[in-house]
Amino acid sequence: MVNLAQQLLDTAAEHGGRPALRMDDAVLTYDGFREAAAGVAAGLRDRGVRPGDRVGMVLPNVLSFPVVFYGALMAGAAVVPMNPLLKAREVEYYLRDSGARLVVALDSIADAATEAAAAVGVDAVTVGPVDAGETLGGSGSGDAEPRADGDAAVILYTSGTTGPPKGAELTHANLSGNARTTQETLLEGTADDVIMGCLPLFHVFGLTCALDAGVLAGACLTLLPRFDGAKALSVIERDRVTVFEGVPTMFAAMLHQADRDRYDVSSLRLCVSGGSAMPVEVMRGFEEAFGCIVLEGYGLSETSPVASFNHPHAERRPGTIGTPIRGVEMRLVDDEGRDVATGDVGEIAIRGENVMKGYWGKPAETAKAIPDGWFRTGDLARQDEDGYFAIVDRKKEMIIRGGYNVYPREVEEALYEHPAVAEAACVGVPHPELGEEVAAAVALKPGAQADAGELQAWVKERVAAYKYPRHVWLVESLPKGPTGKILRRAVEVPAEVRA
Repeated sequence: MVNLAQQLLDTAAEHGGRPALRMDDAVLTYDGFREAAAGVAAGLRDRGVRPGDRVGMVLPNVLSFPVVFYGALMAGAAVVPMNPLLKAREVEYYLRDSGARLVVALDSIADAATEAAAAVGVDAVTVGPVDAGETLGGSGSGDAEPRADGDAAVILYTSGTTGPPKGAELTHANLSGNARTTQETLLEGTADDVIMGCLPLFHVFGLTCALDAGVLAGACLTLLPRFDGAKALSVIERDRVTVFEGVPTMFAAMLHQADRDRYDVSSLRLCVSGGSAMPVEVMRGFEEAFGCIVLEGYGLSETSPVASFNHPHAERRPGTIGTPIRGVEMRLVDDEGRDVATGDVGEIAIRGENVMKGYWGKPAETAKAIPDGWFRTGDLARQDEDGYFAIVDRKKEMIIRGGYNVYPREVEEALYEHPAVAEAACVGVPHPELGEEVAAAVALKPGAQADAGELQAWVKERVAAYKYPRHVWLVESLPKGPTGKILRRAVEVPAEVRA
């Protein structure tokens, strides 16, 4: 019975005076981090939060994020992290579905969270970028509430191609195990490390591999609220960053920074890439330009996230996602769940300590995703004779735009709310920097009128900024299968959109 927050208490006992969190000039030592989190825990208890309750968080990468996250865990709550770019209706769904007791939001961007909380009938608490410990602070012990390994620590919302978004229920054992394996076998970090915190902490990659793994090591996490290639390079130079973790678009932005040679990045010893496939040319160019190795891996929200990696002391194979990490098994299966032959394409199935407990409140969806103890990822891959996996396609029709997941159904639902729209299909189109861009083909109702710009603006008002389609075009009708289902993969993308 160990609460994930216990790792902060243990590290603070050993490395209390060392810097734990930094955001430009603001710095928190591990002692300060522990005290601020304990204040948040006490404040949440004062507001009625009890072990097992859910607490929503709408915070970017500011000092208050780790403080509120660990404070909520210390209080025994499960955290529901949300992208600060979400609109009120999106936040409202997550709060309602998770049954959150309250939501904590950054004061400067709290409108959506405040509106959503009012609609659901729960409190919205606003905090500044560095003062969550004081704002939320109450008085109480600095202990973490006892939690069982199988108790939820985090509920992360993810969508499929059907049905509303689902909350992946990650337990204390899921997250602590994945963070420890990441720290010990991939990062090989120490208290002398400085980890770059530009991956969103509301996403499981940043949460586990930067924050939680960093706390385990006693390392310093230097936060960058909004990614920018030049700013990232300047922070690496200023703080002597040793570990950079990012999605491929971040690596590309730094590589293509015009004045990159003026930054001293010699402190970098390791870079980690995930979120989507990194183009081999970007990886080679980055390693050449910055003199460090890049380890590429694979994971999902449902797997806490890390499932496989190119390991530091094994042969690295660019273009692959490496081999399974400690405590995790991976295999490739056909539609009937049978193993496919080496070299053949199959769906990645995962079993191990990292696999979620299930989808929050959705037993039927959980049984479908994990029918036999093996989680079906929806990703198609090949495995070579040495056991290395290479992704070839996604079975699910998710779009990955600059490292963010965009689910076609959410965009289509917003389009269907427009009175002129009869049919809509959202698809991903290649983009040189973002990997994929969001696009939509729309058929109008007979006699109805609307242009592409109007439809684009309509969606932009209803979904987070990274989700709305940058390309919209009108068609007479959309391709359909024998049952009348719209076939996204058969949608013809105009040449000017592909260019």
